[in-house]
Amino acid sequence: LMKLVVDYPTRDEERQIVRRMSGTEPADISKVLHPDDVERIRTLVSKIHVDERVEDYVIDLVRASRDPKAFGVDAETLVHYGASPRASRALAQAARAHAFLRGRGFVTPEDVKAVGYDVLRHRIIPSFEAEAEEIGADEIVRRIFDSIEVP
Repeated sequence: LMKLVVDYPTRDEERQIVRRMSGTEPADISKVLHPDDVERIRTLVSKIHVDERVEDYVIDLVRASRDPKAFGVDAETLVHYGASPRASRALAQAARAHAFLRGRGFVTPEDVKAVGYDVLRHRIIPSFEAEAEEIGADEIVRRIFDSIEVP
């Protein structure tokens, strides 16, 4: 396990952050892609194939966040609110994008796992019991991934 320590910015760095975020200082931006390229990539990503078994995996992961007991996840009392159906859509789309970045025309369960924490962690609201036990959304997502069978 690697620990990352992030320090606070200096006073001058914080002033730059305030100015940059308020729009009073112009940002140093260089063009990376033309808008047409972005649209072309979006179209390609939307065509990445998601097998029905992988689609079921995505749906089960998200549904398990709403009803852990029904899916055999040891988190029944830990979830106040689970992820909505929008999370299923977002997880499938993010997995497509991950597959695209890996040069594949299809999504694997590993693509789903690679983006799953980022997609789900802010969509799951831990219960008071979870907070009392110092269990956060990442741990709940881990339990879900550990419990749902990989196709």
